[in-house]
Amino acid sequence: MKSTRVRVAVVGTGVWGAQHARVFSTRADAVLVAVVGRDESRTVARAEAYGTRAYTDVGAMIEAEQPDLVTLCLPNEAHFEPTLDLLRRGVPLLVEKPLVFDSGEAAVLIREAAQRDLFFAINFNHRYAEAVQRAKKAIDDGRLGEIVFATWRFGGEAPQVDDSRGTHPHANLIETQCHGLDMLEHLVGPIESVTAQMTDKVHPGTYTTLAVALQFGSGAVGTMLGSYDSSYAYPGTQHIEVNGTLGRALVEDTVARLTISRAGDEVHEVWQAGYFNDTGRDFHATFDRHVDAILEALRSGAEPPVHARAGQRAVDLAAAIIRAFESGGRVAT
Repeated sequence: MKSTRVRVAVVGTGVWGAQHARVFSTRADAVLVAVVGRDESRTVARAEAYGTRAYTDVGAMIEAEQPDLVTLCLPNEAHFEPTLDLLRRGVPLLVEKPLVFDSGEAAVLIREAAQRDLFFAINFNHRYAEAVQRAKKAIDDGRLGEIVFATWRFGGEAPQVDDSRGTHPHANLIETQCHGLDMLEHLVGPIESVTAQMTDKVHPGTYTTLAVALQFGSGAVGTMLGSYDSSYAYPGTQHIEVNGTLGRALVEDTVARLTISRAGDEVHEVWQAGYFNDTGRDFHATFDRHVDAILEALRSGAEPPVHARAGQRAVDLAAAIIRAFESGGRVAT
């Protein structure tokens, strides 16, 4: 590292790319040295908004700016080639989820990073919600007892990219429910097998709502319900429940509330962000918290707090779910 301030370049000028630019342009321990995009006018506007330089060529940017970290925030189905290019340039990376849409491509990226011993992180920012972190601690401390079942539910509208829904028939599963696959294994442990049902009744040929039954390696079971046929305006858009022999943890809307209950006790322990805790109730601040851990690991030469292997695992689990749906059977993961 050339200095105590990490030099960061953001590739991508979309909605979430703006969050990356915001975070790295406002930190005292980092400096946003560049924004890279395909459209020159849009890229210049984004760079000017965050007080940095604009580039339309990644290679030219790397040569000129020598960044310590590049973050990649491109349309969901366009991750593989740009990520592979940056890995082959030997650049430490933070990529947005999903890693890619294909298990074979995911394996290539992980292998390329490993061959170069590169820092390769993925932004599963849901892990950094305060409600989730408190639930994780309660589970790890044994307060819920032996975990018996877990549930993930997440439903809203499909993301729009250039006024299009995208092209992949399993986009909901791969690009959005990857958060749930990662979260369930983060809280409960490895998923051993899956079965699945899906529907394309709203958009024929595209499976916008799915229900998955899960078997964990521990013997616990689980369910996942994910949809693009719902709305983020609805209360209870996102729901995580982990139930054990001694108690239950319930996370509502990722950052809204955590309730921990003890079996047989009608008195519950509730965390909810207080008056001055704006960051605790802010979904975007989960990314800020993740960046805290990313930069600490990068400076110390440690592995990323959420390595891109977690993205590979989510892609592999999604592939197993697709096979289970198509075969009508149970598929090992």
